[in-house]
Amino acid sequence: MKLLTEILNINAVSGDESSISEFLLRTIYKRSVTWKVSPEIYFGEEFHDCILLKFGNPKTAVFAHMDTVGFMVRYANQLISIGGPEIIEGSELVGEDRLGGIQCKLIGDEDAIFHDFPRKIIPGTRLSFKQNLRIDDQFIQGAYLDNRLGVYNALKLCETISDGWVVFSTYEEHGGGSIPFLLDFIQEKAPIKQALISDITWVTEGVRHHEGVAISIRDKFIPRKKFTDRIIELATRSGIPFQLEVEAYGGSDGREVQFSPYAIDWCFIGAPEDNVHTPDEKVSLFDLEAMINMYQYLLKNL
Repeated sequence: MKLLTEILNINAVSGDESSISEFLLRTIYKRSVTWKVSPEIYFGEEFHDCILLKFGNPKTAVFAHMDTVGFMVRYANQLISIGGPEIIEGSELVGEDRLGGIQCKLIGDEDAIFHDFPRKIIPGTRLSFKQNLRIDDQFIQGAYLDNRLGVYNALKLCETISDGWVVFSTYEEHGGGSIPFLLDFIQEKAPIKQALISDITWVTEGVRHHEGVAISIRDKFIPRKKFTDRIIELATRSGIPFQLEVEAYGGSDGREVQFSPYAIDWCFIGAPEDNVHTPDEKVSLFDLEAMINMYQYLLKNL
């Protein structure tokens, strides 16, 4: 759990992913010597803070977004949401401006959000939920599980993958925007026809803890049935626990894959969590293990 704990203790609100990106690059260079296949690594200003890893001869790309929800400081102690964080009065927030570190509490409700820091925080400063990580024999709970668990899953996949793209994207929680230029690069360098979205979904009346990874048949957007049927067939054959998700709302990097000018099939596959976009997101370790195993199986068999 050491790597996962390190990932979960890095602040990286949408639009400010450089810290998690730099950590991932160091980790990739350090660990890639032990992976089954050594990837080609693409990063830098051309890709903003995104990272692309090309393994062998890809047919499939896996996308995992690095950013989290949070808040931006406005004026007169006011906060504006980034993404869709739950507004819970008294939540502890952390961040940093050029005057120093910040730890404060959220005050107010969805109509008007404020902080109680004793000095003026420089406008534009990003704040995120203070991390309070808890792990027992059944659950992991804390902030940023969405989508640090998806990032962790993608890193674990890198250990065994022979052919494929593993891509760490940005901006997803607040409107997206990185997938179009990433797909342009992928389709020019080594084209793919299918994509998996390594992200975290919701616990609902039909998707529960301890019942396996969720394979999403639809959220607000609908992937092609021919592809999801193939995913479900392979998942059934694998023997790895999974459950099917059907929702009317929500979205992911899959939306931008579908809206791209490329004919790429996609499917969202991720562990379900409770307390979404709060400091107390909660995921079953059983479901996380199923997610990791499912991605490794699918990348070998798709």
